[in-house]
Amino acid sequence: MNSDRPVFLNLVQFHFPIAAVMSVGHRAAGVLMVLTIPFTVYLLDLSLMGPEGYEKARVTLQLGLVKLALLLALWALMHHLLAGIRFLLIDFDIGVGKAAGRRSAILVMVLAPFLALGVGALL
Repeated sequence: MNSDRPVFLNLVQFHFPIAAVMSVGHRAAGVLMVLTIPFTVYLLDLSLMGPEGYEKARVTLQLGLVKLALLLALWALMHHLLAGIRFLLIDFDIGVGKAAGRRSAILVMVLAPFLALGVGALL
């Protein structure tokens, strides 16, 4: 029976390769970094207004929700950096094979959150 009705695709039932998930994460991290630019510029401007502005920016950065947002932004930065290095290595024909690509994708997915937490702990 041939039907022209639209087909509902349940994306949850698909099993994407880890490299595809990492690639989508790379794009999402890039978008997230762009979205954080206005807030970052606002904080920089506020901190450069003088001692009162600096104190206000410091207090803003101590808020729990802001700390969580900064941790998410750190993850985005680390993921985007590591995935970008991975893609550059692939452009130079390093790690092009299926097994090597899977290993490097897993490495990016595991290292990015740990690096973000490490850098966040230092700050």
